[in-house]
Parts: sequence; C-alpha cells; structure tokens
Amino acid sequence: MPKVLLWDFGNVIVRWNPRTLYSRIFPDPVACDRFLADVCTMDWHAPTDCGVTFAENCARLIAVHPHHEAEILAWHLRWDEMFSGPIAETEAAIEALHARGVVQYGLSNISHETYESTIAMSPAFRRLSGVVASGFEGVMKPDPRIFALCCDRFGRAPGDFLFVDDSARNIAAAEAMGFDTHHFTDPAALRPALEARGLL
Repeated sequence: MPKVLLWDFGNVIVRWNPRTLYSRIFPDPVACDRFLADVCTMDWHAPTDCGVTFAENCARLIAVHPHHEAEILAWHLRWDEMFSGPIAETEAAIEALHARGVVQYGLSNISHETYESTIAMSPAFRRLSGVVASGFEGVMKPDPRIFALCCDRFGRAPGDFLFVDDSARNIAAAEAMGFDTHHFTDPAALRPALEARGLL
C-alpha cells in the first residue's frame, strides 16, 4: 500500500484548458479549433514546460505565423485565463489527507515562469511538502528521469507513492517505474480510490 501522495497540478488540483482563453479570442468554435490544432499546439507548448521561456517559444512561432502574433502572445500574457478554478473534490481530499498526517508532494509539467501564479490558485498547494516542477528541472513527464528524481529528492521508494495524474501516458510511465497510480478522469472517483488504499 502507498504511504504518500504525489499530485499532478493541471486538471487534477486546478482546471486548465487553453480553450478557456481562446474561445474568447476566437468566438467561432471552428476558428478556435483550427488555431489550437495548427498554431498553438501542445507540442509547441511543451518546451516551456522544460525551461524554455515563453518569450523565446512565442518568438519562434510568430516567425512562422506572423499574422497570428497577438494571439500567440496571449498564450503567455493571458496565461492565467486558461484556468477555471480549483477542483473541489481534490481540494477536499488534500485537506482530509493533511488532517490524517499523510505526507503529500507535487509533480507537475509546468513552466518556471508560471509556477508561482499557479500555486497561488488554491490553498491546497500549501499542503504539499515538496514539489518537482519540470520547468526548473529541464525534464518532464513521462520521462522516467523525473519520476526517479522524485524518489531521490523526497527520499522515497516508487512503491511508497500514490501518483495521481490526468494523463494516461504519465500514468503508464509511473506504473512502469513501480509507482501505484490513480488515473484522474472523474473527480468523484478520487476519494473512493484513496479510501480503498487506506489513506482516508
């Protein structure tokens, strides 16, 4: 049975979706879909989660799509508008675990430039005893090295962790390293998963 929690951030503790912002910039859903599929894609965004600055990453894309300069820059300048608040079920679980003395950590693919503003979005982040954030480390999930880094930094074996993430790729990578996992797809399923492991 796991002894400690390892939480992803986006869409586990706080809701994040670029469409939350870009549906305001592109009121036409088709235009919004096209922009997010062809211009500001997740593959393009990934380097910022590994330490590349938003300014550098945006400049590269603007060179290819100069007619979308303002919309590309919004990815950075209006970053916080991609969030739609904390996930109440996760906040409640984190508080309940804290009350029981369960140690909790964070593991997130996140830019070093947006880390502080993100953790300010929920008091639940203050319950984490440590965080491994990809933008500071230069390596991101699902690379096995970042899971090994968590073990080294927090002084825990893989089997000590229950890793909670919304990405199937990240869950599979953690399981291959020996972590217990919960694939976060339904907030209502979180507490039963914790109770089944005797954590709550």
